[in-house]
Amino acid sequence: MYDYVIVGAGSAGCVLAARLTEDPDVRVALVEAGGPDDAPEIHTPVAFGSLFKTELDWDYDTEPEPALDGRRAYLPRGRMLGGSSSMNAMVYIRGDRADYDEWPGLGAPGWAWQDVLPYFLRAEDNERGASALHGAGGPLTVSDGRSRHPLMDAFVKAARQAGLPYNEDFNGPRQEGVGYYQLTQRAGLRCSAAVAYLHPARDRPNLDVITGALCHRVLFEGDRAAGVVIERAHETAELRAAREVVLCAGAYNSPQLLMLSGIGPAAALAALDIPPRVDLPVGANLQDHPHVGLAYRTSAETLLSARTPENLALLTEAGRGPLTSNIAEAGGFLRTRDGLPAADAQLHAAPVLFLDDGLGAVTEHAFTMGALVLRPTSRGQVTLRSALPSAMPRIQHNYLATPEDRDTLVRALRTVLEIAEQPALARHLSAPLRVPPGAAAASHADILAFARRGAQSLYHPVGTCAIGAVVDPELRVLGVAGLRVVDASVMPSLVRGNINAPTIMIAERAADLIRGGTPAASPAQAAEAAQAAGAPGAAGVAG
Repeated sequence: MYDYVIVGAGSAGCVLAARLTEDPDVRVALVEAGGPDDAPEIHTPVAFGSLFKTELDWDYDTEPEPALDGRRAYLPRGRMLGGSSSMNAMVYIRGDRADYDEWPGLGAPGWAWQDVLPYFLRAEDNERGASALHGAGGPLTVSDGRSRHPLMDAFVKAARQAGLPYNEDFNGPRQEGVGYYQLTQRAGLRCSAAVAYLHPARDRPNLDVITGALCHRVLFEGDRAAGVVIERAHETAELRAAREVVLCAGAYNSPQLLMLSGIGPAAALAALDIPPRVDLPVGANLQDHPHVGLAYRTSAETLLSARTPENLALLTEAGRGPLTSNIAEAGGFLRTRDGLPAADAQLHAAPVLFLDDGLGAVTEHAFTMGALVLRPTSRGQVTLRSALPSAMPRIQHNYLATPEDRDTLVRALRTVLEIAEQPALARHLSAPLRVPPGAAAASHADILAFARRGAQSLYHPVGTCAIGAVVDPELRVLGVAGLRVVDASVMPSLVRGNINAPTIMIAERAADLIRGGTPAASPAQAAEAAQAAGAPGAAGVAG
């Protein structure tokens, strides 16, 4: 018997396990289907692509995507301690404040920018120090990249020549512009949620970390969640929760577990002989960032030749060098048309060939850059393939299903093509390797056809257990007691940027909600409260 049973040791589950066990009187079980995060490739930043389609990857695919010429899109997800934070590109992005200010109107009061900022700050240990928009002293190390490949300097200069402003901090006062991404790295190595939160808490006597355990379903006593059924080493067992069961299994697996437990679209569950418990739109509202990359041959030396004994020594002894590269070292945010309230496209640049979902063979020196749609209007769905817990869910993203998404992507790719022609970058590019026919002069139809053939996930699925539809603003599943969902699936809409930092923020806030504490205050709120009490206001925030 535990107080809390947490399912999924990914970005959210690691945070919750660490925060809840700060109380020595609370006993927590953290259940993870995968194994430990001890493979060296996990901690070597440049090597994250080598984890794809291994035992450390859930290795999902979409159903055939109608707007991608019927292709299936590969969906890597981390299956180990740290989850996808143990195999992502480590880009630290929160999104635009407008993203969160939209959430209360979508059924998520208490999740506006001023409400969530304190939890970003609590989590963060930014090497640049504390400020009104950055935290220092938190568990999650955020640092500047230590690779800084010369091709990235050329990309940033070329983007500026194409008219985009420079931005030294995408999590600062404004998001738009081009520059270098800050990363979740510590001393040049990956700082996953497991490294930041779980490992420091691992020896607490009130925390049991159970790996290699596939969760089958949630157990109920009446209308209250009482525990979970797990399978480990081909044997099933029950873990009981005196207070709550918390699903932190991500945007694909959390809805799958809810549906296996009878919570979801009633007719669909009944068709699989699963007795419906609560009829909710579980699995709907699936959103992701569709991305298209372009590649050029280059005369410059790229990361293709980075894996040398000398560079390995640089990594292990000094925490620097090309092996610290997160691949997507530089990029930016832009509005592809006038009249938008914020950016609608994001750029990524990499000093290596990175195509075909990151699965293509890297056989020559090449430079990759691409664009994604930040606020897609297309919506997908996660459904059950069968009632067997081991069956992969059926995932349909419907990438580029709407004219708005297609037009945004074409405009963004035109910007990428223009950047490639600028003097700062063009002198490094010897020949196009994979670009639309006609390059910058390509027609809308040709660019769209190119995008349909090459679009892939940028690994940011959200929305399938959304606040206001499946869970309430305190992340409690509607219609039952003792059950919450805490992960990216609760986002009612997709943020403008990578989702690891927002997922950690959600878990930090959930820890306060579960413990019943007073929500943390933002710097502005703290200053207002201090002023009202006649005390000096706070100028910055330490984590």
